Amino acid sequence: MPKAEDEPSFITLEFFELDQDAMARRADEFFEKMKKRRTTRHFSNRGVPRKLIERAIQTAGTAPSGAHLQPWTFVAVSNPDIKSSIREAAEREEMRTYSDRMPESWAEVLRPLGTDHVKEHLTEAPWVVVLFRQTKRMRDGGEWGPTYYSQESCGIAAGLFITAIHNMGLTTLTHTPSPMGFLREILNRPDHEHPVLVMPVGFPAEGAMVPDISRKNLEEISEFFE
Repeated sequence: MPKAEDEPSFITLEFFELDQDAMARRADEFFEKMKKRRTTRHFSNRGVPRKLIERAIQTAGTAPSGAHLQPWTFVAVSNPDIKSSIREAAEREEMRTYSDRMPESWAEVLRPLGTDHVKEHLTEAPWVVVLFRQTKRMRDGGEWGPTYYSQESCGIAAGLFITAIHNMGLTTLTHTPSPMGFLREILNRPDHEHPVLVMPVGFPAEGAMVPDISRKNLEEISEFFE
């Protein structure tokens, strides 16, 4: 009997089981690698091949998503003029935020990080990657339909992108200027795409600095029921 057009199609899962020692070794090695990941605002202007950015985006695209709709668009910018436009607009909004719109509760937690409205990283880094969240998708019949769990899906994809960047020996920064609507206009994105993150990508500058902070330990971020 032929399969109905809308009947699900399945293939065999590719899964290769490792022994317990290999699993533990991989877990420890990956943790040690990711433990060294840091966010810096000091980037070198040293070039980064487009192929590396493509690979990071492809890795992000392996993220699970609601109904497998993959509701993300990664816009990668190396054009200096476009980066300058993004920085100018971002600094304009950030100036308003830091001077007028930021509640004290937010300013309080930002002070130890030493941030301000100046965003050199947007022009210093060789690449700026902007993640957009898609709230609609085109049905096969040419009509628009909604996406589902797009916020959560894009969050997972962003995490994989950041991990891929660190794993290949580069660094990135998660920047969320508020409001972010100017990014849609500058990058000519459709109305159903909403900017989520701005991520400069590149090598750290010589002597790059990071805040002297620590991460919460396992007991502070987990709860086990066995």
